[in-house]
Amino acid sequence: MLTIAYIGNGKSANRYHIPFSSQVETIKIKKILSREDNPAWAKVQGVEYVKDIEDIWTDPEIDLVVLSTPPHTHYPLAKEALLNGKNALVEKPFAETSEQAKELFALAKEKGLFIQCYQNRRFDSDFLTVQKVIESGRLGDILEVEMHFDYFRPEVPQHTDHFDPMESFLYTHACHTADQVLSYFGNPETIQYDVRQLMGENRMNDYFDLDFFYKNNLKVSVKSSYFRLKERPSFIVYGTKGTFVKESKDRQEEHLKLFYMPTNTDFGVDLPEHYGTLYYMDKEQYHEEKVISENGSYARFYEALADTLLNGAEKLVKDEETIRQIEILEEGIQKMTND
Repeated sequence: MLTIAYIGNGKSANRYHIPFSSQVETIKIKKILSREDNPAWAKVQGVEYVKDIEDIWTDPEIDLVVLSTPPHTHYPLAKEALLNGKNALVEKPFAETSEQAKELFALAKEKGLFIQCYQNRRFDSDFLTVQKVIESGRLGDILEVEMHFDYFRPEVPQHTDHFDPMESFLYTHACHTADQVLSYFGNPETIQYDVRQLMGENRMNDYFDLDFFYKNNLKVSVKSSYFRLKERPSFIVYGTKGTFVKESKDRQEEHLKLFYMPTNTDFGVDLPEHYGTLYYMDKEQYHEEKVISENGSYARFYEALADTLLNGAEKLVKDEETIRQIEILEEGIQKMTND
């Protein structure tokens, strides 16, 4: 068994972690650090809730700590975990700077410990479906991919009167999509950045458009905005033989917000109206067809995590992928502030 403890008892832990780690038979949640009682979330049966972090550091049975805390705490808490001899899983963004990320990986190596970023979005249904379509070959050679992560939440940037990189839209959302790009397409040859503060200087970053350029003329674009009343499609893939359009996002977050949990067999599952549409040419014939969505499951991240720590399997999220992702976030913010 992999015995774990959560540091943090808020939305992150209770919505995006515990419902999925609880599904893995080889994982046992022993403790949760909760400095104050949180009535918004029911206590997990059989788990000990503690108020002192030393109760976690000094427990020899705990193999892994999961940091589901505010972004600015990720680096210092991850370092503290490693110095206390604990393996660590760190929420996104992993760190504020690539130097911090490199330091944490070096410290883990020195101590003979494991540390990894929680990149659960690799198991989003829409992202998995796009991979299936690309690998089917029906689009031919892939020329361009557009990825959109849009909201209409104007009150967020309008009510934010300061700038903090770790609270920026780039750090809090490109940490998902940039990782998807790196995990599937690899490290690009070049990147063009368009990162903005639509409300003006010294306000939050509320828009970004990143273009990743690869060999063979492939371009992958990651676009996000807080001001999209009508969301753009989640994915559009263009190839030499056709196009695939996936309008809707993965539904796991939608269900979690409704407290519809992964214990339900249809949790996160797309209905036919959510299926993407594939348009392609084959032997001079035009085809237009719906593609049944792949089922996403963030439990698959925890399954891979347990396989690594219990069986020695290769890390799902490579250290160099996390470092490169943080470099991309850093570069985007630097270009915005220098323009």
